[in-house]
Amino acid sequence: MRKQRRAVQSVTSVGHPVPERVAPAPPAPGGLRIAFLVYRGNPHCGGQGVYTRHLTRELVALGHSVEVLAGQPWPVLDAGVGFTPVPSLDLYREPDPFRIPRISEFTSWTDVAEFAVMCTAGFPEPWTFSLRARALLAARRGEFDLVHDNQCLGTGMLGMIDDGWPLLTTLHHPITVDRDLALEHTANPWQAWTTRRWFGFLRMQVRVARALPRIVTVSESSRRDIAAQMHVDPARMTVVPVGVDHTVFRPRPEVVPVPGRIMVTSSSDVPMKGLVPLLEAVAKLRAERDVELVVIGNPRPDGRVARAIERLGLAPIVRCVTGITDDELALEYARSEVAVVPSLYEGFSLPAIEAMACQVALVATTGGALPEVVGTHDETALLVPPNDPGTLAAAIGRVLGDPVLRARLGAAGRGRVLGRFTWEVTARGTAAEYRAMLEGRPVFPGAAVPPAPVAPHRKGAAAC
Repeated sequence: MRKQRRAVQSVTSVGHPVPERVAPAPPAPGGLRIAFLVYRGNPHCGGQGVYTRHLTRELVALGHSVEVLAGQPWPVLDAGVGFTPVPSLDLYREPDPFRIPRISEFTSWTDVAEFAVMCTAGFPEPWTFSLRARALLAARRGEFDLVHDNQCLGTGMLGMIDDGWPLLTTLHHPITVDRDLALEHTANPWQAWTTRRWFGFLRMQVRVARALPRIVTVSESSRRDIAAQMHVDPARMTVVPVGVDHTVFRPRPEVVPVPGRIMVTSSSDVPMKGLVPLLEAVAKLRAERDVELVVIGNPRPDGRVARAIERLGLAPIVRCVTGITDDELALEYARSEVAVVPSLYEGFSLPAIEAMACQVALVATTGGALPEVVGTHDETALLVPPNDPGTLAAAIGRVLGDPVLRARLGAAGRGRVLGRFTWEVTARGTAAEYRAMLEGRPVFPGAAVPPAPVAPHRKGAAAC
């Protein structure tokens, strides 16, 4: 079992504990000391927490020292990775999102600003996290060689550069895509206004991204879209794909798939994830065969997905699963006959490579970077246009009805992942960018990390 831990809980603020700092393991000779920033570290909601956990673990395995500075929800990190909490007011926490803090919780003008922006329907966390992180790092200038920002892109990042920090940012995809798709699905002018206001932080992120000297992104598709939509100079961006833990996400021959089971992983109930078109496709399939859908995620009780389930009468065959470990997630894949990524757009897609690593047949859309990630249609996956329930239903039905096709797609998908998308490959490519930045070497535009053979199994690198 891989050793993992959350930081020890100590100080309590209104019933919600703040973890103590955990010191990182020291670097090996020649290793770097890295301050890794993530404004939301939740490993069970969105790809940023997953990216943080696995990349930092592999950087430590390569001999570097990594300390994660993170806001709520707190990250789950592996042994050897350091942690410093950067507490916010945690205004969006469950079960009381958009809460009104007590007066005693306000300890700085940054807290006041965070609450004020929330009260005007904005999302302040990237901005306020960057200010808090800059202040923390200012007192620790001699403890790190560089700062790695995981898509915060707050104005505090520019301040860190002014303070003398070498700074690299990972920009997974342009959030302008999320905003535009969300606006397309608004129902009235008020909803459109609140959506625009929520995404108001994008103006800051675009301004900061344009000023940063070095950006890593996760696919050629994201690189092109960042250049086109955020007007970032493509000559300052390098592609380093993300990975999957292939020792956890692996075939489970002892597990018998449930006939007709379809699985989808979605971190949020937003139009971009394509869950409503998938539900419409499942409704079409249900008229032809026995099917069931497992959703790894937690759609809002009053959201678009919940309303679609009710409208289509799918409640008896849809099951939502949340809060599971990576090993439990891999078992859910093994129990499914087909995995689906129905997104309208993806800058990469961790769920796609997780399913492929588990040797489960995959049906995905052509949204964003998905063709680049999953490979050739009818060889490593079936690809369909986004937001097309009829074509999606036909592709899923084809896989469910053909065990030979399922086996062929699953084996080819697993092979593609092992050659291209492991976390060690991601860590080596990222560390190469650190060295290039510190040595003053230029960015090599679009220079993706080449495929590598499967890394040998390291002792202790078993399932979570």
